[in-house]
Amino acid sequence: MTVRPSTAVGAVLALGVAVFAALAALVAAHGWAPFGFERGTIDWVVAHRPHPAERAAELLTDLGTGVFSYLFALAAGALLVRATRPHRSRPAAVAVLLAPVAWLALGQLLRQGLMHGFGRPRPPAADWAFTAHGFAFPSGHAFTGALSAGLLALAVTLARPGAARPAATAAAGFALLIGCTRVYLGVHWPLDVLAGWVLAAAWLALGALLFRTRLRVLREHALRGDHAPGDHAPGDHAAG
Repeated sequence: MTVRPSTAVGAVLALGVAVFAALAALVAAHGWAPFGFERGTIDWVVAHRPHPAERAAELLTDLGTGVFSYLFALAAGALLVRATRPHRSRPAAVAVLLAPVAWLALGQLLRQGLMHGFGRPRPPAADWAFTAHGFAFPSGHAFTGALSAGLLALAVTLARPGAARPAATAAAGFALLIGCTRVYLGVHWPLDVLAGWVLAAAWLALGALLFRTRLRVLREHALRGDHAPGDHAPGDHAAG
């Protein structure tokens, strides 16, 4: 039996929300303190962190936040503009171009709110190999890296369906790499990173569902020869 894409994406959203809530409840029940395996993991990486590997992790971890993430999102928007060209007007193209950027920014606001609301402390600063700020749960780099890579992978999939599997594999590998650098640098507990990945998957799934709904509206209006509310055909001008 074939599973509809919207059903699969909805399942990812529901599962992501449930797993994130379970992780938050688990860590909260532990007083936001690290579990033994988390403390053991940090102890291990601190003891196995030669300078060249540490430097490489520092360079890699920067790809999971800041300007790089927004460049990924903007690239995703550009691909979506190409993929939806037959179905939208010029103003709608601008909205499509900026939609991944806006979704990434909204996701970061959500993650910041959750992080400050939970207030889980980071590992002790003595374990850090990298400067970090704020609380720990969920990991911002893990969330942002996974979300930005996921947005780009989804855009590639829509623009070139045959590239779906390699795009998803590359996005998953990138997210895994960024998250692991946060633990390796000693600035996050493992469950912080896992929570960041899960939250990113849920937020990405929600964005995909909303975009599919919007794309359906654009297609319906294109078939009727008119435009979605608020859109205008290229060259249209107000009378007067």
